[in-house]
Amino acid sequence: MKQQYDQDYSAWIAETVALLREGRWQELDLPHLIAEVEDLGKSERRAINSQLTRLLLHLLKWQYQPQRRSDSWLDSITDARTQIELTIADSPSLRDYPASQLSTSYERARRQAAEQTGLPLSTFPETCPYSPEMVLTQNWLPATDT
Repeated sequence: MKQQYDQDYSAWIAETVALLREGRWQELDLPHLIAEVEDLGKSERRAINSQLTRLLLHLLKWQYQPQRRSDSWLDSITDARTQIELTIADSPSLRDYPASQLSTSYERARRQAAEQTGLPLSTFPETCPYSPEMVLTQNWLPATDT
């Protein structure tokens, strides 16, 4: 099975599922199975981080470039919130994860906002001006910064 993992991942999954269903525990490729299960958790956290960064990016652009606001920014904001919500619904233990990652995601979003808008990085606050509750609340948008 270990060789199959490297040569045909899909076949390895099918065989692993069959072995699990049949209770043939001794035949399982445990090292790879453990790694795959660990990656599932990492994948969900990465998805939340990615969506949170996208959400914060568009909230910054919304606030600091009001003249360029668009429906696509609103769509992106709404979709990012929905994707985070869906991930948390599937894994309620991640409910507090967005709040714990807010500052890290904000740093990325701040850099991206400066790049995408052409505004100086110093235009955007060094620390996230939004609370986790604000960021994740459907229909909440920051006021224009003037």
